[in-house]
This record gives sequence, structure tokens and C-alpha cells, in this order.
Amino acid sequence: MSQTSRGGDTAPPSTATALPTPKERRRLREALSLSEEQVAEVMGVTKATVKAWETGRSAPRGRKREAYVKLLRTGPEPSAAPEAPAASATPAPPASFEAGASAGKPTPAPSGNVRPKAAAKGAARPPKAPARPEERLRPAPKKQEAGPAPVSVPGSASVRGPEPEPGPEPEPSAVAVPGLTPEEAFDALYAHASPGLVHQAYLLTGRRALSREAVEHAFHHAWEHWPEVAVDADPVGWVRAAAYEYALSPWHRLRRAHKHPDAPPAEAGRRALLGALLALPAPYRRTVLLYDGLGLDLPETAAETEASTPAAANRLLYARTVIGERVPELADAEALRQRLGTLVAETPTATLPTARAVRGGSERRARRMTRAVVGATAVLICVTALTAATAPTRYVPEVAPGQTVNGVPVRGGPQKLGEEDVELRDMLRSRPNPGPERLVPAAG
Repeated sequence: MSQTSRGGDTAPPSTATALPTPKERRRLREALSLSEEQVAEVMGVTKATVKAWETGRSAPRGRKREAYVKLLRTGPEPSAAPEAPAASATPAPPASFEAGASAGKPTPAPSGNVRPKAAAKGAARPPKAPARPEERLRPAPKKQEAGPAPVSVPGSASVRGPEPEPGPEPEPSAVAVPGLTPEEAFDALYAHASPGLVHQAYLLTGRRALSREAVEHAFHHAWEHWPEVAVDADPVGWVRAAAYEYALSPWHRLRRAHKHPDAPPAEAGRRALLGALLALPAPYRRTVLLYDGLGLDLPETAAETEASTPAAANRLLYARTVIGERVPELADAEALRQRLGTLVAETPTATLPTARAVRGGSERRARRMTRAVVGATAVLICVTALTAATAPTRYVPEVAPGQTVNGVPVRGGPQKLGEEDVELRDMLRSRPNPGPERLVPAAG
């Protein structure tokens, strides 16, 4: 697989049609107090399509792209906005949006239907500086905590968490560094992210072999879709999502090698925390690890887990409650955050195959799948051709055998002898002189 990345050869999109990143699309929609159903109604698409746009699985094109960018900039038109007051007017987007659109993270202007907190947060955010090429493969900086502050979520309770400070955002072409071949960029991403991802997958599953297998599978998948990963704004997040999905698949319970977790750690604190994590359902476990362990904010956690922001907040509250009941010293959210952050930041000790071996395994698997599909197609074609050649040209129905209907014997021959008939026939055949004695000829 030697295809080159298309991130550096394609001209950047114009400012008028520059799409924000998937996580920023979700944040802008929530800042405008719009639901997915309302956006789908305005755009003339389904709710599933809007969800796919916000998770990065697809992107609008053509006129829908322009309409979607305009909707995220200024909100819906007054006639199409649901329950919009007649006095509220939508102002034109400021120059800061035009400057940030090319970086993939536009900042909307505060309008009449924007919540005060979201408007203040957007106004206080400083302009983002473009990331240097050597910083593109580095992970996002850890959220700086300025004391626990409530994170308000519509329709759910407040979640105590740190108020993150704005940090440098990666450019859309996160791994498309000029001068690097796709193989070199993949090797750099693998060397940077794979050890930490193995450690995180172990915290989610409690199985070391499964965690290594999940990370290797995720990088196989990333190399197969490298043109998409190379231009992604967060390539580490792309691979992390694939590794988490594979590691938390319920089908691994049917495999004998991964049926039971590994032996717990010897340290009592680590053993108690790992047991509390494994006692949670998989979505709750993943949510608390992303939010409290990796330091993602609530919208990013919800987007990566493919859940709404209120659902992610409720999962986080429930996970903290369960962990606090099982480990009393971690009942405080700040203590849990510090413990999980320390646990995630530990130096991993997993031994992994080289990046070249992972790329070769991905290419071999792709070739095997291609050959299997071609072989199955050829067999199907041969079977179809053989069936068409040997099939009869017309249908001749078979003559059904005769049957007795209401005691009427079958025409065309004697009936089959029953048991009594057979006994009578054998008795008559066994007697030498069945007739009267007077008819038997006398010897002369």
C-alpha cells in the first residue's frame, strides 16, 4: 500500500465552504441551541445523516455543504428557526469566523439564540496559532485544571469537572507533513501512539493480550484507510476509537483466550480501581476513561462514544457513583481524576511488533480478502453457468401413483395383498390335494 496522501496536493477549500472539524460541528450546533432533528429539518436530510456529519463518517457536499456551513455560522433563518422570537435578528458572522474557518475550527458570533455561557466562552477564546510540522503528531495537551467547576449539560445534572483552558488546535492535515512519505508518517504515528493505546485498552478490558490485539487491529485498519487518517484533524483519536471499539466488542467473550480477565495487579489501590472499572458497563467505562483519564471535554467524549452530551454526562455521573461506592477514597471526583490521570500517564511496558510488520500484515490481510472475494465470485459465476447449462428447458410433471379412495380399488391392476391374503395364499399352495377326495384320481 504505497498510495500517497492527498492532504498536501489538494488546494485548501475556500473560506465560504470550509467545514469545521466534526467535534466543532457538534459544539457549534449545541451553542446555537439546535437539536439534530432541527438541523435535519432545515437541511432536508435525516437525523442519521446529521449524526454522521458530526462524527466525521461523512461530510456534506455541494450546495448542502454551503448551507450547512452557513447554518453553523449564523443559525437558521428566522422563518425556519423553531420557536424563534420575531424580534431576534441573526447578525452577520464576524471576521474571526473567516479567519478560523480555514483552520477547521470556526468561532460563531453570539446571536439571539446562543446561550450566554457559550457566547462568553467563544468570545474569550484567543485566536489559534497554526501548529508547527513537528507538533502535528504530538497528542493534544492535557487540560489545565483551574479548580473543579460545574459543567452544565441541558437535560441532565451538573458534572463536576475542570474548566479547560484553550490550547493549540491541530491542523486538519495532522499527519500530512511535507517531506514525509505515507510509510514514514504511519511509522511515526505508530511509534508515538501505540504504547499508550495498549495501556488504555488494558484499563478498559483487564486483558493484556486483547489490548495488544486491539491496537494492532486498529493500526491495520488505519493503514487500509490511510488517505482518510492522514488528513484527519486528530489521527490519534481516530486510531483510539477503532482500538476501543475492537477491545470492547462483546464477541470476545466467546473466545477461550479472552473469556476471563488476567490476574489483577498486586498493588491494592490499582487492583481496587481496575476492579471498579471492569464492574461498569462498557460505555460507562469508556466515558469515564476519556473524560477523567485522558482529559477530554464533555462534547468530545460524547462525540467519540457516539452519544448525546446529556447521555455522556449521565454515564459519567453513574460511573463516578459506582467507583465511589467500591473505592471510598475515590468518591471525590477530583481524587478520581487525579488517580485515573496518573494511571493513564504511566510508562507502558507492552512489547509490540514493529510498524513495518503492522503495515505488512495489513497489506497481506487486504490481499487475502481480495483473493477470497475474487475466488468466491468466480465460483458463483461457474455454478450459475453450470446450472444454466444443465437446467431442463421445460417442466414435465411426474404421474402420481394410484391410491385407494373411499374403498374403491385402484384401476389398472390388482390391489396389494394384505397379511390375511398372503397367509391364505401360502396355505392353499402348501396343500397337495386341495379338492374333495372323490375327485382325486385313484392309482390304476
